[in-house]
Amino acid sequence: QVQLVESGGGLVQAGASLRLSCAASRSIFSFNAMGWYRQAPGKERELVATYTSGGTLNYADAVKGRFTISGDNAKNTVYLQMNSLKPEDTAVYYCNAESRPTLNGRILLYWGQGTQVTVSS
Repeated sequence: QVQLVESGGGLVQAGASLRLSCAASRSIFSFNAMGWYRQAPGKERELVATYTSGGTLNYADAVKGRFTISGDNAKNTVYLQMNSLKPEDTAVYYCNAESRPTLNGRILLYWGQGTQVTVSS
């Protein structure tokens, strides 16, 4: 059973930086893909940044050039470095992991409980 725990959120002013962490209960190399999503009040959850086991990175247009996704396998942790934060970045940020196919071909999705990021103008 997989657990994902996010941390690092907080209240900051526009232009500041934060680094979010996602601690997984097993090796991040065991997943086919991992990423970060966010959800603002009254809005749908949206993709922020993802990577696949093949090394492909994907960023939302709104965060390109400002956010960077990375990982540390020794710590079973994925990070999201957020620079030049804007008020529109305010949301709950969620960690996501996609399993490799099981023996019967099923793919499992896992989510953390989220960490709040609030950016004031």
